[in-house]
Amino acid sequence: MSWMRGGRQLGVVAAAAGGSVVGFLLGRDERRVSVDASWTTGYTPSVKWDWNWDRRDADSLVKPLKHKPNYNNNNNNNLTNTSHFSNDINNNMIEAREEKLEKERATASRHLIFVRHGQYNLQASTDQDRTLTKLGRDQAALTGERLKELDLPYSRFVYSTMTRATETANIIREKIGEVEQIDHCDLLREGAPVPPEPPLGSWKPEMHFYTDGARIEAAFRKYVHRAAPSQEKDSYEVFVCHANVIRYFVCRALQLPPEAWLRISLHNGSITHLVVRPDGRVALWHLGECGYMPPEKMSRT
Repeated sequence: MSWMRGGRQLGVVAAAAGGSVVGFLLGRDERRVSVDASWTTGYTPSVKWDWNWDRRDADSLVKPLKHKPNYNNNNNNNLTNTSHFSNDINNNMIEAREEKLEKERATASRHLIFVRHGQYNLQASTDQDRTLTKLGRDQAALTGERLKELDLPYSRFVYSTMTRATETANIIREKIGEVEQIDHCDLLREGAPVPPEPPLGSWKPEMHFYTDGARIEAAFRKYVHRAAPSQEKDSYEVFVCHANVIRYFVCRALQLPPEAWLRISLHNGSITHLVVRPDGRVALWHLGECGYMPPEKMSRT
């Protein structure tokens, strides 16, 4: 099956998902082309997907051609030797750029597994004293057992430096065993990403959003992006942090309004699983998963 557009034939690739067929077109250089008929015809999405949301799309990493390539391959008698020469130069330029693009294209997927910390002492006034409760430690242990049970090849483990996240991370690490890369990060600390919409009844000075928001956005840009071209296999990475951070990441990754973060609720110790594909597509596999916990071990404080 094919469509004709602009005098060139474009192949169609289709994939079935949940009973629906989703299609996208591949051009001569296998770049994505907009689709007129995926689920239906004559529909214009309210918001189109930004393929270069992480600024790692190959086309944005390779210097564009200085001159617009000449795709006119008609062998009319009135073509001069100069035009043929120009076409040859353009074709060489296109081929050279395509080779560079191929080197910059990602080929592997990144599985980003975010874990919210366990329940902690809400009565404490300092972060140092906001340690996990017994329930919080049980939640962390259950999540660690779940991650071990999944038996995924975890290659990276990063956790927030706040006490409750660090304690949760230590318990999980004991359960899942050795991980190649372990690190902690201040950027993942809890905070206020952006003013939520609809707003809360309580008031918070704009300063908090101004400072926390920039930091949490920096964390998103550091950790949520497609794989490097050098990555050959799919990766599975665990991040232990906080509800506001995770909810903001989900909204940003799915290109939803970031102000919607507070409309999402996450249980303590729950798992949120994002997948970033090589072409920049993002899928949410799990949001606040905690079904492996018995009801008496669940909380959202």
